[in-house]
Amino acid sequence: MKIYLAGHRGMVGGAILRQLKATRPEAEIVTRSHDQLDLSNQAAVADFMQAQKPDEVILAAAKVGGIHANNTFPAEFIYQNLMIEANVIHQAFRAGVEKLLFLGSSCIYPKHAPQPMREDALLTGVLEPTNEPYAIAKIAGIKLCESYNRQYGTDYRSVMPTNLYGPGDNFHPENSHVVPALLRRFHEAKERGDSEVVVWGSGTPMREFLYVEDMAEASLFVANLDPATYRANTDPMLSHINVGTGTDVTIRELAETISEVVGFTGRLAFDATKPDGAPRKLMDVSRLAAMGWTYKVDLREGLERSYAWFTDSAQENRMV
Repeated sequence: MKIYLAGHRGMVGGAILRQLKATRPEAEIVTRSHDQLDLSNQAAVADFMQAQKPDEVILAAAKVGGIHANNTFPAEFIYQNLMIEANVIHQAFRAGVEKLLFLGSSCIYPKHAPQPMREDALLTGVLEPTNEPYAIAKIAGIKLCESYNRQYGTDYRSVMPTNLYGPGDNFHPENSHVVPALLRRFHEAKERGDSEVVVWGSGTPMREFLYVEDMAEASLFVANLDPATYRANTDPMLSHINVGTGTDVTIRELAETISEVVGFTGRLAFDATKPDGAPRKLMDVSRLAAMGWTYKVDLREGLERSYAWFTDSAQENRMV
């Protein structure tokens, strides 16, 4: 069995790689760095797939970032993600790959989707403007998988995670997601002896967070489901599966918890001039739960693990 894992250097891909090595030692796991294989290059991906002819593909590669990055580089976010998905999925099909798992994002759902967001909320309303280009690309990835399944009988599946965090995260001060951004901000404020930390936005939006090792486990759980079980719980044109905890917190509550985990004793302030994003993004995870998977790591424990990883790797992270 040969498995091609795209995106093994990212946070999610790295977690999936660790779990593959632990749970499927008999498998040959093929990886390539961006320097070795540019997934936005159609010819390069075609040559790679024809040479390797993997039995299975896990597509965890993507251009990702927080609100600031999505607002600043919308063209890069839509173009690069569309190219990665189109090239990998199409060339996997051309190479005879019948089994593929595509990783998307909870941002595929409308800004004002009923909460918690069910899989059938897809394409029922307007997207959140701050990350619409990225969301459009991820929706296209789902529909690519479904289209090849419908036309060619492949088994291409999609999982849509909620907000992820954990070891291997991007702690860049401007281009990171909220958890690593706040972990770094509170850590550096503690180190400097600051009396106050400013958090972007009003603090009122609610968000759900899933520890990345749980996401890796869920991904492999879905990938390994027998086809009859997967088909029984999905629809040919609504085949994606939500992955999350089914619980959420306000950004204020998140910031307060991170402050405690880091050991920052100063004040918290909120800059309401900065964008909040969607008011709430809570996933309905009943479909996945019905198939037998639920998360294991709660938010406090996950934040403690993430902060320990960050402090152990602080010098490397500051060089990002």
